[in-house]
Amino acid sequence: MLACISSAALIGVEAYRVEVEVDLGRGMLVFSTVGLPAGAVCEAKTRVKSALENCGYGFPQKRVTVNLAPAHIRKEGSAFDLPIALGILEADGKIPAGCLGDALILGELSLDGRVRALRGVLPLAAQAQRLGFKRLMVPADNAAEAAVVEGLEILAVDHLAAAVEALNGGDNPTPLAPRTALKPAAPRQPDLAEVKGQLIARRALEIAAAGQHNLLLIGPPGAGKTMLSRRLPSILAPMTFSERLEASMLASVAGTLRPDEPLLHARPFRAPHHTVSEAALTGGGPNSRPGEVSLAHHGVLFLDELPEFRRSALETLRQPLEDGEVTVSRAKQSLTYPAKFMLVASMNPCPCGYYGHPRRPCDCHPTQIQKYRARISGPLLDRIDLQVAIDPVDPKALRRREISEPSAQIAARVAEARQRQAARLSARGISCNAHMGAKEIREDCRLNGEGERLLTQAIDKLALSARAHDRILKVARTIADLAAAEDIAEVHLAEAIQYRQLDRAQP
Repeated sequence: MLACISSAALIGVEAYRVEVEVDLGRGMLVFSTVGLPAGAVCEAKTRVKSALENCGYGFPQKRVTVNLAPAHIRKEGSAFDLPIALGILEADGKIPAGCLGDALILGELSLDGRVRALRGVLPLAAQAQRLGFKRLMVPADNAAEAAVVEGLEILAVDHLAAAVEALNGGDNPTPLAPRTALKPAAPRQPDLAEVKGQLIARRALEIAAAGQHNLLLIGPPGAGKTMLSRRLPSILAPMTFSERLEASMLASVAGTLRPDEPLLHARPFRAPHHTVSEAALTGGGPNSRPGEVSLAHHGVLFLDELPEFRRSALETLRQPLEDGEVTVSRAKQSLTYPAKFMLVASMNPCPCGYYGHPRRPCDCHPTQIQKYRARISGPLLDRIDLQVAIDPVDPKALRRREISEPSAQIAARVAEARQRQAARLSARGISCNAHMGAKEIREDCRLNGEGERLLTQAIDKLALSARAHDRILKVARTIADLAAAEDIAEVHLAEAIQYRQLDRAQP
């Protein structure tokens, strides 16, 4: 007897259909799995056999052959346990033949028949909807995540026995309605009103948030670099539904999506430690997991103490910063993960941290300072739009009772600027100024005669690269959007040039 059950698997963040074919034939009691299964898939026969016996269904005393098609793609993970078990029961006549023809099945089995949660259910559910399936059977713990996708009847099962009873005409699992509108209570975020002074840095944060520009804060210890950076999420523009769905899919594949928040509503904020490896930062590894740059998709990647990161790890950021995606190539496959993130980093001006400090002398030799800054390559710095030097806060300012401008007011200006950008760029498939290409820069970043002369002088004096030239124009366009200006004026351009701190002469 032959049974065929539809399931799915992931390659990176892309889902594809897998046909689980189960054949019960004559011969010795042998359970074999073919179709290029990985270790976890081969182990499924032990879990499935124990689950069937412990649930009282018994294991057929026949030769059991399971084929996972297409056979040329290596199958990984434990999501095939439940479809294999149901395929064996269908082939053995214990559930009606063809009862799962319009359903896609996913689930890992415990030895007692319980159905365990999986990673990556959201992109798998989206693929099921694209393939035209009407029903999706998933573990109960993943049901809310799967219900984000509209057009599918989600059957949430917590035990193999419950699935079999439903298929034999018993009580069906209650279908879940789509939960795209579900929004949990927003956690309290740190507010920029808590920051004393630092007007230039606050302005740089506003510009970065408005245009999704990369930002580097340079200043002595205690100046507030980390404090400012961790308050950036409080002024970011709200996510669109497509952005939420893309970011949620990546979180689902990585296993970081919370059960109470099946669809992300806040932009991701990732802050890896400086000991992070290249694979952890950009993705890949033995299990093909998205890296930090992809988990920060449509959000912020914060690198504190930038020069302390390994040079090799930092250099892997160059491609995703330029292309908005990262490609991980291995001998057997090549994976591409989306990685449109805003890079926010901080660093000291020198090894001791006090170069240029108004009250503490610097003990570093100029050679030490140059060597310290050389840990960050020129091509990487070129890709950082705003490089801002911040000074330590005046002690008198720390004791003042005045409250700085709160994040809500800044966020309102940022949202208005993003709306202007969307109105100008959405027809070209671009969401913000930082993603503009050469064509958009030519059309939307025109300068008058004074602006042309000012930019030419800056290029000559600072020896700017062509990439730095384009990024200055993008930042100037964002400054003009914040000012609700149609064209880029000299004042907007001059401010953008001032944010190229590391292009100036070095000590």
